[in-house]
Amino acid sequence: MKLGAAQHKAPAAWRLATVEVAAAEVRFTYGLDKDKLRAVRRREGRYLLRTNLSESDPVKLWNLYLQLVAVEEAFRNLKGDLAIRPIFHQEKTRIEAHIFISFLAYCLHVSLGCRARNLAPGLTPRSVLDKFAAVQMIDVHVPTTDRRELVMTRYTQPEPELQLLLDKLNLELPAQPPPRISAVNAIPASLV
Repeated sequence: MKLGAAQHKAPAAWRLATVEVAAAEVRFTYGLDKDKLRAVRRREGRYLLRTNLSESDPVKLWNLYLQLVAVEEAFRNLKGDLAIRPIFHQEKTRIEAHIFISFLAYCLHVSLGCRARNLAPGLTPRSVLDKFAAVQMIDVHVPTTDRRELVMTRYTQPEPELQLLLDKLNLELPAQPPPRISAVNAIPASLV
């Protein structure tokens, strides 16, 4: 069981080891397969791409591989960072709308990544979104004496770390929206 756990924990190193377990006794012997180790060291830092494409130019094959990596990363972002999960629509128009909104979200995600790479190197779109999650939008409802309600939508002021990020990305939070007066939730006259 311990050997199986070691194999599961370090599969790359396990391939270089030779392990022999004695059938009749409770002991084992191990060694390092030096030929395999030499072969691994010769291939270090190199990619081996297998393909069924008939293209003979390795540069074109490499570019196709990089495109595949970009597409796979896009799907990872859609499922992870953007939290887009399967939604089961019944109508074609809703399916198309869902795909369109998902695509727009992905475009914004990529744009944020490019902007962060240029203006704040080292930050990923995920880390930028995590920092922006600290800003919250709230509605403050204040009843008035004439049975109406004053609604003030406000966002919290950014912490110094977020303000630094806003400055680095050349972004500004919008002005606080003006208050609205509503009669929808009017206070009954019997309570005044």
